[in-house]
Amino acid sequence: MKAEGYSIKDLEILSGVKAHTIRIWEKRYWLLIPGRTDTNIRYYSDDDLRRILNISLLVKNKFKISKVAQWNDSQIKTTVLDITSKSTAESDYIDRLILFMLNFDTIGFYKLVTEIIKEKGIEDAVAKVFFTFFERIGTYWLVGTIFPAQEHFVTNIIRQKLIAEIDKLGVESERESTILFYLPDGELHEMSLLFYSYLARKMGYNVIYLGQYVPFEDLTKISVHTRIDFVFTAFINSVPKDELEEYLANLKHVFPHQKVFITGWQLQIHSPQLPRLVIIVKDYREFRKFLD
Repeated sequence: MKAEGYSIKDLEILSGVKAHTIRIWEKRYWLLIPGRTDTNIRYYSDDDLRRILNISLLVKNKFKISKVAQWNDSQIKTTVLDITSKSTAESDYIDRLILFMLNFDTIGFYKLVTEIIKEKGIEDAVAKVFFTFFERIGTYWLVGTIFPAQEHFVTNIIRQKLIAEIDKLGVESERESTILFYLPDGELHEMSLLFYSYLARKMGYNVIYLGQYVPFEDLTKISVHTRIDFVFTAFINSVPKDELEEYLANLKHVFPHQKVFITGWQLQIHSPQLPRLVIIVKDYREFRKFLD
């Protein structure tokens, strides 16, 4: 829990229940009893957050709030577990992942990630569930509802799963073409890069994976010493439009004849002018068509 507790706005963002509705539930059903700071500002505890998340999930599954309000915590938890054990909807998966994240529940989060991959396969699991989950996390982080340790906690578990899937593919390649995967200096968000490298390796390409924080001079050196047919990178951290366009121009100078695939939030924000043979990848199916 944050040191000062959760505000009602935090509860609204995390649960999807409007603050006005939460206040009505408090007054009418006594579902939550917020604490008060020395300056009389309302705040909510971890237990309050878990309760509202569980109640939100029940209401989304057509349970009447007037009925749920009469249940104790044990009955609420049992009903939530029963629902989630039967549900495979992406939105329910994401709600459960968020609950495990907030509780730092390693076993619950790991088991659910494993279940999602088994149910949907790694490609749909990442594209339809995990990427949407991380979009939600990004929003929560921006408004200060979660803190970095919570993001790192879940990122590392899903990252381990992706690496395990990549490892299953082995290193033998069916094609002669090589794709270089890397993140620019300062970029830390590796999940999409790992996923797209998995797709490339699965399609038989030779993959050179450099990962995070790659200095630009290293790209120049590798272009001299190694044959590279395609380049893939991502721009997620905030960057001014002119700096992004300058970076892409310099990158194309280093790899003048190769197709350069790019993805990330900054491309949606800025819609930069693209040099020749630089291609924005919008989703994994599009990337597979490019390489097929």
